[in-house]
Amino acid sequence: MGFQTGLAGLNAATKNLDIIGNNIANANTVGAKSSRAEFAALVSSAGSGGTEVGQGIGVAVAAVSQQFTQGSINITGNSLDVAINGGGFFQITTSDGKAAYTRDGQFKLDREGNLVTNQGANVLGYTLDTLGQPTSVTPGKLVVPTGAPIAAGQTGAITLEMNLDARAAVAAAATPVTPRTTYGTSVTAFDSQGLEVPLNLYFVRVASTAATPAAGATPAVAASDNWEVYNSLTATSPLSYDPGTTPTPTPLPTLTLKFDASGKLLSPSSATLPKLTIPTPDSIAPDIVATLDISKLTQYASSFAVNRLTQDGYTAGDLTGVSIDQTGVLETKYSNGQTKRLAQLTLADFRNPQGLTPISGGAWVETFASGQPIQGLPTQGKFGELRAGAVEDSNVDLTAELVAMMTAQRSYQANVQTIKTQDQALQALVNLR
Repeated sequence: MGFQTGLAGLNAATKNLDIIGNNIANANTVGAKSSRAEFAALVSSAGSGGTEVGQGIGVAVAAVSQQFTQGSINITGNSLDVAINGGGFFQITTSDGKAAYTRDGQFKLDREGNLVTNQGANVLGYTLDTLGQPTSVTPGKLVVPTGAPIAAGQTGAITLEMNLDARAAVAAAATPVTPRTTYGTSVTAFDSQGLEVPLNLYFVRVASTAATPAAGATPAVAASDNWEVYNSLTATSPLSYDPGTTPTPTPLPTLTLKFDASGKLLSPSSATLPKLTIPTPDSIAPDIVATLDISKLTQYASSFAVNRLTQDGYTAGDLTGVSIDQTGVLETKYSNGQTKRLAQLTLADFRNPQGLTPISGGAWVETFASGQPIQGLPTQGKFGELRAGAVEDSNVDLTAELVAMMTAQRSYQANVQTIKTQDQALQALVNLR
């Protein structure tokens, strides 16, 4: 019986040393989780009468428990590195098509533009449409079109935020107006071919008039100050917008702005944004038709100032970078300054992560004990947040593991001594005369 007890102790101690050694070996493995041996006593069966107490016959490793505690977040600066701070696993598909789950967020692009792990497993998520919405409810592999440039985008909206000086004098009637009587600003728009089309806007103070309400409507607030907007100094036909009428969008040459006594814009209102038609120099490309958002124009007694002037067009551009942001969105960057949201990483979690079976490459596969995966997005429910440009270090406590290894070694030596002592007792028995 003594040999059996000692041998059981040796087997358990050996298994424990194996587990501790594996923890130490993976102390620097990204996303690795430590394991712990859990022991159970072995007892011989009691006598048939049930009155004898079972005798202990050693120990066995009852289970190997995985420790899914959070590892430290290590900033790497790599654009495709991402760490999970909290619950959840990245969803991947191994090279043999098996669904697996990992905490290792060291991702990269393969030669075909697939987002993969270091082992070549495909990272899963939702592909996004142009509005940023998933194109499917089932996560799939994520592909970046590395060889395809982004096409040019024609200007469709221009936003202008500025102040017109209320102290400016009313310009004398003149055709055409002259630069001496105007305030001006400019912006570069883009046609459908990506060619630059300059747009100049000139602001001229004119005599005040009252707004004209629609028939049967409540009279509009009187406009105390008017300005005309020209896109050419040779324009002669003003285009008026009154708060009580519904304008028909037509090309500028000119637009009349009306302000109330407090310097706020009366017309055109934000509900009736004027449309600009900008002729293009290229006969192939159609003229640019863009809305002009001037809803935040003011007229205060301060200097003329342009606070914001933007447009949404751009030239064609080549891919310059790919990154994953804090929300798990895979985003591409182009040489023309544009960005495109391509995909959304998804996470998975389990009711019993302890039931997952580890596989090579720092991943796990589901089992009956783990239950089926629960899918979701970062920060939703029990899922953790993502840290872009970072990875999760191993949660192995190297100091604690070295202490545990010394303890396991002592246990092994003690069980060897048990066997040695039993052998000496048998030798003494054999030598009896």
